[in-house]
Amino acid sequence: MTSTPTRWVAVLALVGATVALAACQSDPNSLAAQAGSGSRAGYAAGDGSIEQLAPASRGSALAIAGVTVDGGRWSMTDQGSGKVVVVNVWGSWCPPCVAETPALQGAWAAYEKAGKPVAFVGIDTMESPDTGLAFLKAKGVTYPSISDQASQGAPTLALQGKAPATPTTLVLDRQGRVAARVLGPITEVTLRTLVDAVLAEA
Repeated sequence: MTSTPTRWVAVLALVGATVALAACQSDPNSLAAQAGSGSRAGYAAGDGSIEQLAPASRGSALAIAGVTVDGGRWSMTDQGSGKVVVVNVWGSWCPPCVAETPALQGAWAAYEKAGKPVAFVGIDTMESPDTGLAFLKAKGVTYPSISDQASQGAPTLALQGKAPATPTTLVLDRQGRVAARVLGPITEVTLRTLVDAVLAEA
């Protein structure tokens, strides 16, 4: 696969029902943005793409840190070196985020059980920490989530514009650089395929 240093390259497309699910929030200046319709009036959709960057084209590491929905702290530096990190931008107000939650939890549980060097973190946006925490408890989510509200927007800024839609999932390589991005809801198979590809890198 070839890639360029300055441009994301779409290598796969979400199909079927996954494409039909709209992302809840998107940058209106992004190529991914499009108007919602029907009962989704007021929502905007991601482009349904799965994108990857070659190692030489990944740019600088992301310095994500903040207050979690349960009042703790989470940061990239605390994860230790050599881990692949999955970052999911979500909100309980976002129907596609709700729909993808079991896929994220399932992938996390599988990597945790296998003892793989993988960390997961959510970034809960546009709602109170209490609301986000109640949702995670109700859904049985066991990986941490940072509250963007409690962290005064710092986690979103740390993403450097790489999450223009909600939900967005980023897979960071062992150096903390964005190796893959999914705009819109993700499936467990897709997520594990992307993470396994990064784990397999030298």
